[in-house]
Amino acid sequence: MRKTESQKIALCGVLSALSVVVLLVGNVLQIGTYAAPMLASFLLIPVLEDYGKKYALLLYAVVSLLSLFLVPDKELVLFYVLVLGYYPVLRVRLNNIRRGVLRWMAKFGCFNAAVVVMYALLIVVLAPPELVQEFAAEGAPMLLALLALGNLSFWLCDRALTAITPLYRQRIAPRLKKKF
Repeated sequence: MRKTESQKIALCGVLSALSVVVLLVGNVLQIGTYAAPMLASFLLIPVLEDYGKKYALLLYAVVSLLSLFLVPDKELVLFYVLVLGYYPVLRVRLNNIRRGVLRWMAKFGCFNAAVVVMYALLIVVLAPPELVQEFAAEGAPMLLALLALGNLSFWLCDRALTAITPLYRQRIAPRLKKKF
């Protein structure tokens, strides 16, 4: 069955609201600074699979804009906006790289570059005192350890996307198509 534009917009609206709620809940939980953007990015999968990159990027843009205004934790918001929010769409392109080593180098390169840009922007432009003090107190070895843990989390996020996408395609999408 062919989806009408209003059905596409309605699903994107519902998923954008749900994504902002996930980010707001992440604001309440301390661990949510990193987990909530990952969960919110997973909500792009139905739109990406059913409607394509254009609608998925539109959903990402709407969630990014709304979360900038509604979510108080700017570190969480910037982690979604600059690091993980667009990753499911970028991942489709990066998975076209045939050689596994080059594909993973590209994925980790994009992630690490985005994290560095995000924290540089956060510290230079917004400069929240507690974050600046935390980075100054921890020192370089601890920051490198945190970056290594961030890379592990990113790898787990990519593996989760690898598992969730076919699951959506095979089990959830056919059931939704029958109902609507």
